Amino acid sequence: MSNITVDLIKELREITGVGMGKCKEALVEANGDLQKAIDYLRKKGMASGAKKEGRETKEGLIGTGESDQAIALVEANTETDFVAQNEKFKTFLADVANQAAETKPASLEAFMESPYCKDPSLTVEQYRNLLIQSLGENIQLKRVEIIEKDANASLGIYSHMGGKIITVVEISGSDDAQDVAREIAMHVAAENPDYLFPEDVPKSVTDRETEIAKSQLKGKPENMIDKILVGKLRAFCDQVCLSCQKFIKDSSISVGQYVEQCAKDSGKELKLRRFWRWRVGQ
Repeated sequence: MSNITVDLIKELREITGVGMGKCKEALVEANGDLQKAIDYLRKKGMASGAKKEGRETKEGLIGTGESDQAIALVEANTETDFVAQNEKFKTFLADVANQAAETKPASLEAFMESPYCKDPSLTVEQYRNLLIQSLGENIQLKRVEIIEKDANASLGIYSHMGGKIITVVEISGSDDAQDVAREIAMHVAAENPDYLFPEDVPKSVTDRETEIAKSQLKGKPENMIDKILVGKLRAFCDQVCLSCQKFIKDSSISVGQYVEQCAKDSGKELKLRRFWRWRVGQ
């Protein structure tokens, strides 16, 4: 409609905090009448939390959902930890995490526009706005990731600090090694590795570590420097690579050696494949 200008859409967005697309939709429904468009959005449960939308959200929790085909990670943020511990918030997070695992959305944006599993008359975004009205704080879904299950692999999930940190580890070679994967997921929560194997460390990182090490070796005999550098880079990988880190439950072995032991005990070729470590606000 000619009376629905970009400036009018922006004005409605400023008033309500709702996205441009939904504001345009509301104005079309209201024939360009700003107040009727506001009422339309409020009836849809989308404008009720408008004044709270701009508030900073630093707290929150990470939820996990699981289906036969996937595991979903979802981070939901709040203004205070008090609301993050509210049962309504926790139920919402559990619901959307399970929904994401079942539906495997292509993006967070697509997920927000999908029907909410507990009330298909509302989208996830609309229900989020109703929750803002109910709990009195800004609530945001920050990110979602879908981890596809492999028929010949096991996934272990570990929740730390009540959902402030969530880790997932994938072990290939068996579909019944979840306990092994979870033990390593617990390790990931505590030790926060950056890489899986030494070969995964980018050259730019190893070059930087080499340069730092060289600056510490000034004055050393040239025939010793190369050997010392090899040792220093090995020690660096022992700190940042999951497979090389000392296993938290048995510091006499590395995580990689723990997997080898489990493989030998089970008679299966178990191998570390991937890991995820999510922290609220990351």
